[in-house]
Amino acid sequence: MDQDMVLRAKVQLLSANRRVVRGAEGLWIYRLLTQVEPEVYGSKLAYVLVEASASPLVRELPGQRLALLDEAVAVATALDAANPYRAKVLARALAARRELDGRQAM
Repeated sequence: MDQDMVLRAKVQLLSANRRVVRGAEGLWIYRLLTQVEPEVYGSKLAYVLVEASASPLVRELPGQRLALLDEAVAVATALDAANPYRAKVLARALAARRELDGRQAM
């Protein structure tokens, strides 16, 4: 892992002055930091992935939405059962996945 990239991601996270960084920047930050500290950043990554799947950029691209939601489910599932955010982000990701499946079936 490139430590300069990790440091850059942490600096961006701190300078954002928000609880959760959203959008493409948040995806980049949390994807990188989840590789280093999955229990710390994984729940935020799953949250941002679900949010990104509903964005106007991918709303009409079911394959892209599915990939984002599958990643969110995988990240949330990989969190330790003792992680206090695991159940909430996993439920949110699975619900979004089911909703997308329901829309595709129509």
